[in-house]
Amino acid sequence: MFTIDLNGNAYQAKEDMNLLDFLRDELHVTSLKNGCGEGSCGACMVLVDGKAQRACLLTLAKVDSKRLITVEGLTDREKEVYAWAFTKAGAVQCGFCIPGMVISAKGLLDKKPQPTPQEIKEAIRGNICRCTGYVKIEQAIDLAARVFRGELAPAWPECSGIGSALLRLDGREKVLGTGQYVDDMHVQDMLYGAVLRTKYPRALVKHIDVSAVRTYPGVEAVLTAEDVPGSRLEGYIFKDWPVLIGVGEETRYVGDAIALVAATSKKAARAALEMIQVDYEELPPVTTPVQALQEGAPQLHPRGNLLSKTYVKRGNPEDALGKSKYVVTKTYQTPPTEHAFMEPESALAVPDHQGGITVYAATQSVHKDKQGIAHILGLTDDKVRVISKYVGGGFGGKEDLSVQHHAALLARDTGKPVKLTLTRKESLLVHPKRHAMTLEISTGCDGEGRLTAMVAKIVADTGAYASLGPAVLERACTHVPGPYRIPHIELTGLCVYTNNPPAGAFRGFGVTQSVFAGETNLDLLAEQVGISPWEIRYRNALDPGDVMATGQIADADTAVKETLMAVRDTYFDHPGAGIACALKNSGIGVGLPDIGRCKLVVTDGRVRVLTSAQCIGQGLATVMLQIVSTTTGLPEHLLDACPPDTELTPDAGSSTASRQTLFTGEAARQAALKLAERLKEATLAELDGQEFSGEYRGITDSLTSDKPHPVHHVAYSYATHVVILDEQGKVKKVVAAHDVGRAINPLNIEGQIEGGVAMGLGYALREDFPLNNAVPTAKFGTLGLFRSTDMPEIQTIVIEKNASSLAYGAKGIGEISAIPTTAAVASAYYKYDGKIRLQLPLRDTAYRK
Repeated sequence: MFTIDLNGNAYQAKEDMNLLDFLRDELHVTSLKNGCGEGSCGACMVLVDGKAQRACLLTLAKVDSKRLITVEGLTDREKEVYAWAFTKAGAVQCGFCIPGMVISAKGLLDKKPQPTPQEIKEAIRGNICRCTGYVKIEQAIDLAARVFRGELAPAWPECSGIGSALLRLDGREKVLGTGQYVDDMHVQDMLYGAVLRTKYPRALVKHIDVSAVRTYPGVEAVLTAEDVPGSRLEGYIFKDWPVLIGVGEETRYVGDAIALVAATSKKAARAALEMIQVDYEELPPVTTPVQALQEGAPQLHPRGNLLSKTYVKRGNPEDALGKSKYVVTKTYQTPPTEHAFMEPESALAVPDHQGGITVYAATQSVHKDKQGIAHILGLTDDKVRVISKYVGGGFGGKEDLSVQHHAALLARDTGKPVKLTLTRKESLLVHPKRHAMTLEISTGCDGEGRLTAMVAKIVADTGAYASLGPAVLERACTHVPGPYRIPHIELTGLCVYTNNPPAGAFRGFGVTQSVFAGETNLDLLAEQVGISPWEIRYRNALDPGDVMATGQIADADTAVKETLMAVRDTYFDHPGAGIACALKNSGIGVGLPDIGRCKLVVTDGRVRVLTSAQCIGQGLATVMLQIVSTTTGLPEHLLDACPPDTELTPDAGSSTASRQTLFTGEAARQAALKLAERLKEATLAELDGQEFSGEYRGITDSLTSDKPHPVHHVAYSYATHVVILDEQGKVKKVVAAHDVGRAINPLNIEGQIEGGVAMGLGYALREDFPLNNAVPTAKFGTLGLFRSTDMPEIQTIVIEKNASSLAYGAKGIGEISAIPTTAAVASAYYKYDGKIRLQLPLRDTAYRK
């Protein structure tokens, strides 16, 4: 018998077990999160006799008779202080890591009421945050310390409208652990799902025997490919991804699903997987695009191994390169990398008595999930409902179906609710990664450093399935010329299937890779011309009215030169500084449907803001309320944001392509304008029950348009980053200047930039996703993610230059915040030691000896 003293209450258990499992599954203490299960992320921090420890590494025997405190056990004053400090500082984004951060903070402040900045960094070193870059978390801990010392009193500011730092609506819930993520949910009669995955990246499945599982205690369903009632193929762009691999079919990567099990406990479901017998004929995997494109290579899909090709040409680049004074040609290699969102994938599917099903999911688009699930279950759309809970980070990695469809299949078969949550190990195997790319770039200029031509050949390893590979490749190609005037271009891209894990959407969407290559070429050209890297960028930077490399005319809001001027003094004050620029589209563009939608419903003297635009940490609901408040004149406290729900909220498309603030923000403005008109003649009480809808469609041209100046995207954001190294070759400071159009919420924007910089630093210096013959070898703790003690100083500079009425001039910040950093780091290291580094993560640095 073990006795647990938790938050002042005694609990007993007869058998020893993992502490995190006991707290979450038995006691339903859900402020602790299972982010990795291996002691790397710190999301499950608990105070054990006053010391912050990871619950996933402890057992009941190890904490028997010890005093445990979770966020639920904080005093009322502590709860108020931490909720205020973390929200006030802007330290909350996706929120999944925050209760663990609070416990680490309490462990520090209880012992050191006046900690130094370095002591704060050290205190949260065991906690990983993938969203914030740690800057605002450290500020929040300092704020809390000042309150506890009596130097400061919490005060919730009353902000109103756009341009103000309105505190996040979800801040308090996320800080105190009362906000619900899918895996926090427990419903009556709930079963647990588990998935058997292939042993081999490429193998012929000859036989599947599930007979032993059917009678295993606790098992209520076991499904194979033949049990899928609807379509067995799904996919974001192409339906090429089997829901389950059947007998007589080949597996294509180690994440492929073979069978599904639902049981009365996690333990039973996992044990049942071990009893399924699969007869494989192992086949040699195709591990590189070069191998895949060779004559006689195994054809991994009926369409062949070449998934897509992108080709854009303007002018006569071959002739222009030949006449250029200077030409630089280099070949670059970038690796696959892992999103490492803090919340592993989870879904809860609940069947109803009318043949329908409701799925609670952590997703980037509830409507896209609904379409996929209905397709797989063979149901009409009206029989499937998808409701979003809080999403613990996405960065593109939660666009594809991962667990939603499997949970739905099991729930429909059993007639009971089924929750399916991936372990971190499974998550690393299953969801698409950032594309590995090979980029051969030739860039030319005249004697004064004015760019003349670029020829780029990009090959992307899209892995086993398409996901969003063709679109990622397009963006890599169209953005490799950067925010510069280049009159002659030829851009060729190949997206190739292999047996590696799929690659898909990831913050930056291919542009992180191509900017690293294009910007490094630019530094080398500047050296040949005899001018500074800053100068070559400024001489070639787009002005409003210029023709962009792909033919579009640069809008009046083009502000790349403003970002360059913002960092000019810093750059020249530090002779060893590195620099890089970037542009990134807002919106899907390229002629595809691109629609934001919002609906306002007046109820009981309040306004409900309804949209399926998904917050994945960026604070979207807060932004929508600010736009509605500004437009209607109503204070935010009369507005309510509702979670995405396919039955209630209009389809606003996926949270991708840095589009939601612009597209759904404009839709919210349009709906609010209609409400504002009615408010001129009626009160909210008189408008009770009325609805006001808004929609914004971005009309664009395809990449194959024959227009002389096509509009490929409705807006672009611009940025310049400067990186300064210390004498030991470590990053000392990053200055990030961003054109955001209009800052709807400056605090949120700063947080996005700081988090993007952290991700860019990791990509440049440490992050990798190594494969051994197509099999991933990384654990969460070996991905190379930056921790608090790794982070340099970050200075953000926000530039507002957009008179457009669309969403009050706002443009995307989510993706571009992560794009220029990597190239700027490479630029700084070239200054530091003169080595040209053509591969990521950068070799021969203080971070990777």
